[in-house]
Amino acid sequence: MAETIYKIGAFSKKVGLPNSTLRYYEDEGLIKPHYDDNGQRYYTDADIKWIGFILHLKGTGMRMGELKDYVTWRAQGDETIPQRVALLSRVKTNAEDEIKELEANLEVVRHKIDWYQGKLDATIDEDEDFEHYLRRFQ
Repeated sequence: MAETIYKIGAFSKKVGLPNSTLRYYEDEGLIKPHYDDNGQRYYTDADIKWIGFILHLKGTGMRMGELKDYVTWRAQGDETIPQRVALLSRVKTNAEDEIKELEANLEVVRHKIDWYQGKLDATIDEDEDFEHYLRRFQ
């Protein structure tokens, strides 16, 4: 089966990123386009998968410097697997910590909504402030 080739515009649409972002990623060394005999850049299905993985890493909060390290180590081969595992482990821990913090913040927002609802439907005493209401859940 022949490999599908995408010019930058089609690739941009396929991965959901503007051309400028793709060029930025190229400049930063995160992706490497292929070039045809006329010097025109193109991408393949493998590049779509790679961009997808990069976007997952970014979605965890991985910083550009960390992404660059990861890409560099990946290109160096299996001898850098320990560095990649350590980096991904740190990123995973940081993301989990951020999720816990976000969940805690959402819980306060849920309580605030419930408190307001209680005020509206008179199931919470009109004199009870939010601070006292929160003490019920601690």
